[in-house]
Amino acid sequence: MDNRQNSTNINWYPGHMAKTKRLISENIDLIDVVYEVIDARMPLSSKVKDIDNYIKNKPRILIMTKKDLCDTIETGKWIKYYEEQGYRVFSVNLEENISLKPLIKLTEELVEEQNIKREQKGMMKRKTRVLVVGIPNAGKSTLINRLVGKKVLNVGNKPGVTKQLNWIRINDNLELLDSPGILWPKLDNETVAYNLASLTAIKQEVLPISKVVFYILKTLNKYYPEKIKERYNIDEFNEDEYEEALITIGKRRGCLVSGGQVDYDKVYNIVLNDIKNGFIKNITFDRYE
Repeated sequence: MDNRQNSTNINWYPGHMAKTKRLISENIDLIDVVYEVIDARMPLSSKVKDIDNYIKNKPRILIMTKKDLCDTIETGKWIKYYEEQGYRVFSVNLEENISLKPLIKLTEELVEEQNIKREQKGMMKRKTRVLVVGIPNAGKSTLINRLVGKKVLNVGNKPGVTKQLNWIRINDNLELLDSPGILWPKLDNETVAYNLASLTAIKQEVLPISKVVFYILKTLNKYYPEKIKERYNIDEFNEDEYEEALITIGKRRGCLVSGGQVDYDKVYNIVLNDIKNGFIKNITFDRYE
């Protein structure tokens, strides 16, 4: 069994993503601020590559979600990097019942200059319009639900829940334009592609699940070997003994079929779900070297 991933050149691009980018371009002149939502566990891989092509030069806040699941030291390096690039960065755990007033305050600061110019021209102050954009399953819908204070959008830990652009009123001064998760046409960087697959930003059909799980175990062993020990009772993941590792996990987690054989598909899904559901946390797969 050789499930090690080779260099990838994945050409895939769901039609709705191209349509979403076109619709964003058509509506961008209505927008005052952009919330770009990224996953704190992969601050580079989850940042939309070609976003600058269609949001023009609008003021932007990078919202790093899943703060509770990331390695705060490694992610902190990325926060510093983005801030040095001139970004405003707001990191948050959306599962906690914390106030998002600091985010709204930061948004108001970004549009203050625009409002002053409008007043100088004798124009009335209007609602601030914010575009929410990001890769699938980054937490956009959860963010909006928290801002509204009630559930207005479906939320799921799988990519592709939001299907179209939607205007949503937050309060008398703020409304959001929600957008479906978007990626880029060509996943030509192996590390980025496998990070996206490992942290459930792209659908399982895009890459072979056996290779994704191999990548997860390899990456955990490289950066967080204690996680493999704690979760799967594997002292060290040897890439040449991948099948033995799967058997160990399968036996530990009861993934056996008749005859005592291990059900590999169940093992693959267990490892993916351990990441997806946050049973393995305090991890960041992107490294700022």
